[in-house]
Amino acid sequence: MVNLIPMTNLEFEKYIETSVSDFANQSIASGNWSEGDALQKAKEKYHSLLPDGKETANQYFYTIFDTDQEVGILWFAQKTTDLGYIYDIRIDENRQGNGYGKAAMYSIERIAKEELGLKKIGLHVFGHNKVARDLYEKLGYDITNLVMEKVI
Repeated sequence: MVNLIPMTNLEFEKYIETSVSDFANQSIASGNWSEGDALQKAKEKYHSLLPDGKETANQYFYTIFDTDQEVGILWFAQKTTDLGYIYDIRIDENRQGNGYGKAAMYSIERIAKEELGLKKIGLHVFGHNKVARDLYEKLGYDITNLVMEKVI
């Protein structure tokens, strides 16, 4: 149903432009960062993860296609010889609910196992993102850590 095609340099630049600010906004919404410093912290986080941009070792950036239509993106990393990590998966808003997220997750699992020899995949999901949490749980991902907070 979907194909994961390595991002072009132009697609990567477009992705980074939007994802840094999106990550800052998600971190604000989750209560992790204040509005005043969230964008700077997001830029620092991305720079620490991707010091060489798209060419950073063991980082894989894909555009998700359904036939010839772009439907989303996926950023995957090989963390150790056994563990991969999904940093980001996004399905275009007007295409959500059509199985693209699930299909992309199955595709990256196949790549991780068959091409990279990995045994596990981890990911992070913001607590307020119930749609993503539900998808990951349906796909067999288990909660390994749970951090909770209460504003008092």
